[in-house]
Amino acid sequence: MTRSTARFLAAYSPANFTIETVNLTIELDDTSTQVINELVLNRQGEHQEKLILDGEQLTLVSVSIDDEQLSTDQYQQLDNSLIITTDKSNFKLIIVTEINPVDNSSLEGLFKSGGAFCSQCEAEGFRRISYYLDRPDVMAIFTTKVIADKTLYPYLLSNGNKIEEGELANNKHFAIWYDPFPKPCYLFALVAGDFDLLADTFTTCSGKDVALEIFVDKGNLHKAEHAMASLKKSMTWDEQTFGLEYDLNIYMIVAVDFFNMGAMENKGLNVFNSKYVLADKSSATDTDYFNIEAVIAHEYFHNWTGNRVTCRDWFQLSLKEGLTVFRDQQFSADMHSSSVTRIQNVRVLRSLQFAEDAGPMAHPIRPDKVLEMNNFYTLTVYEKGAEVIRMLHTLLGKDNFRAGMDLYFKRFDGMAVTCDDFIDAMSDASNKDLKQFKLWYSQSGTPSVRVNESFDTEKGEYHLTLAQQSPVTIKQPTPNALHIPVKLELIVNHNDETNIQEHLIELTAQEQSWTFSAISTKPTLALFADFSAPVKVNFVQDDESLFTIISKANNSFCRWDAGQKLLMSTIKALTLNPSSKIPEKLITCFTGILNADDDPAFIAEQLALPSFDEAADLIEQVDPIALANAINTFTLFLAQGLEQALLTKFKGCESLLKQTNICDAEVISNKALKNTCLYYLASLEQHAVLVEHQFESSDNMTDSLAALNCSAKYNLVKFPIYMQKFEQKWKTTPLVMDKWFSLGASLHSDDIFEQLDKLIEHDLFSIKNPNRTRSLIGAFAMNNPKYFHSPTGKGYQFLADKIAELNTINPQVASRLISPLIQFDSFAQQHKLLMQAQLKRLQALPNLSNDLKEKLDAALAT
Repeated sequence: MTRSTARFLAAYSPANFTIETVNLTIELDDTSTQVINELVLNRQGEHQEKLILDGEQLTLVSVSIDDEQLSTDQYQQLDNSLIITTDKSNFKLIIVTEINPVDNSSLEGLFKSGGAFCSQCEAEGFRRISYYLDRPDVMAIFTTKVIADKTLYPYLLSNGNKIEEGELANNKHFAIWYDPFPKPCYLFALVAGDFDLLADTFTTCSGKDVALEIFVDKGNLHKAEHAMASLKKSMTWDEQTFGLEYDLNIYMIVAVDFFNMGAMENKGLNVFNSKYVLADKSSATDTDYFNIEAVIAHEYFHNWTGNRVTCRDWFQLSLKEGLTVFRDQQFSADMHSSSVTRIQNVRVLRSLQFAEDAGPMAHPIRPDKVLEMNNFYTLTVYEKGAEVIRMLHTLLGKDNFRAGMDLYFKRFDGMAVTCDDFIDAMSDASNKDLKQFKLWYSQSGTPSVRVNESFDTEKGEYHLTLAQQSPVTIKQPTPNALHIPVKLELIVNHNDETNIQEHLIELTAQEQSWTFSAISTKPTLALFADFSAPVKVNFVQDDESLFTIISKANNSFCRWDAGQKLLMSTIKALTLNPSSKIPEKLITCFTGILNADDDPAFIAEQLALPSFDEAADLIEQVDPIALANAINTFTLFLAQGLEQALLTKFKGCESLLKQTNICDAEVISNKALKNTCLYYLASLEQHAVLVEHQFESSDNMTDSLAALNCSAKYNLVKFPIYMQKFEQKWKTTPLVMDKWFSLGASLHSDDIFEQLDKLIEHDLFSIKNPNRTRSLIGAFAMNNPKYFHSPTGKGYQFLADKIAELNTINPQVASRLISPLIQFDSFAQQHKLLMQAQLKRLQALPNLSNDLKEKLDAALAT
């Protein structure tokens, strides 16, 4: 494989040439697609530099300038570039190439997904379609003519508005698409195939009618209705919340089974992984429905935050992704329970992004060095990036944030800009100094905040001191103090009355103190309400203080977080000493939580234990087997102590769900609580019958999957029977079979490795399908820690074997799957050495991809 060299943020310089217009003619063929690329270019400045175009895996047919074909001494073709010698300042360049989509297993550029042609160009996939200035700051007007067999490919789709179509000889037809908005080539899209089409319309706030079209595989039309409803909700929300109206005459979504990412926001033609489009009650869970709505919204919101205003360079990726994730999170919070949505956001951050921040691939949300750009589509850039935007929203307030967004679009519509440009717009609109805040973009790692408090009884003053510390690393020897918004509550209990003060303070120094007056008794401090900053808190509060927060705090996140601290401290104690005594008062506390008059979905979140990954991040050099056993022990303790309360709540939810007059939100929240109760009860042998009854009687995927998850977790004797029935029912439905493979990979059984071998050999498993690969190999590594971290090293070897196989098939997927292995520094020495041995084996592979090389070199350099 061709080796790339590292690229640096500091080395950015504008392109020597710009492209005004692009006229593409693409004649589709499985093995020999012809691409005619007609470009109008302009030299920038007085330089005489050669024109260097990016290109990979292309067969060059011809090159011409201003209709004169170039001889081979006028250009140089290298492995990944085309260098053209010309002294012209303005000229028309025509490049003819051929590509082989059917053999493109990387799923970057143009490829076949089932029977359809499909493209994926972000970040640098367009160079696999044609030679081009493949960088996001080169923006051009695209016209695309697609030609294909009209029987096999009746739908020919690309960006913008369709301006012409017609028939050609030899049973072929064509369609011409014109996109009036300048865009970088990463937003180019092409899809050709035979689909079912769900069509609708949306009338914008200015009265413009927009055609909405969702293309799905034949037979799946009914499964696109939720996606269409989600799209219309998203369009309405963006108009009402940010005043942003859709700009083309048509908005299209295509669902495909073979796709590396979740979805792609190509201008006017979104390409989606089918898992984020297709749903019906029998085949999709409530979580699937939620995720479809969120991802549909995310890609639609990119039309402004990503497409109309895009990134100057790929180091600025969080400019579009962090901002758009924040927008989709706000949308989801408005559509559903804001408390539960926020808690679920934070669970992802704490369990996965914090680990990334602590690992060898730790990077700021705006990296300063990149070898393979695909490696930086990370939780840090996306999820932590969204938290940085959320902090801005908190610091500025809703109105000033909206004013900043308005100014951002006014200044930069149609341009490729930087994270600094965005922050400057926010600063100018709000008249707030955000220079220090910009450090969030350049410093890596998760900051920690240490807390000290005291109370002066005579003066009625509460004193709070916060000290911050960002991780010290070789690259970051002296990190600076960050600008951290701290939302807090002071809970004062006096004479059987509770008074709560809410404050927003700004921590800007390494250490800072505040005094709060007119307080009658020492308050209980509830910090970082709504998780107002992505930090770890070093603050030991006794159990009584945490009980007070759980029962008294106004902020639901604080109530949930206090419960998580109680649970986490017990898990940590059991991990370090399995004979530790678990406090019985936890049963009283969580009985109260179960019986509270609260949103059932919120209660379910309160009852759910911290994940293995979240716990591992908080215990240094943890023994993963001891941690997995501790979680199991604690689960059983809670199940036994709460048995009657859990059973009562389970039956109550079950009874309520049989009613016909409850709304969808009540159904979803009660199912969530019911299935959380089932998870605990299933750990008790006498309640296995509840799992069996739910599996056999379920009429929806949420309940079916919950029963199967319990069976896999506790290795119930009937698990093989359930799995066989499930397979027979759903073997022709790919997305459901992805769930089936994940269940098999998550089985808690000592013969798991034999089971994995059988699943790998299953007729429906293909390592070339990213969804199927993630559902089996990824699910084992992420969801089955006890066996992934087997002391024999078999789990590590299994994952490494599959990554080695993927290295030449789909390097991007291989690189995503390696994350659990490179977190070896979190674990005890025995496991660390076993994980390192597998990484060294992968590092020695011939033809190691850049995707893997970058991560392996970083991991093994520590």
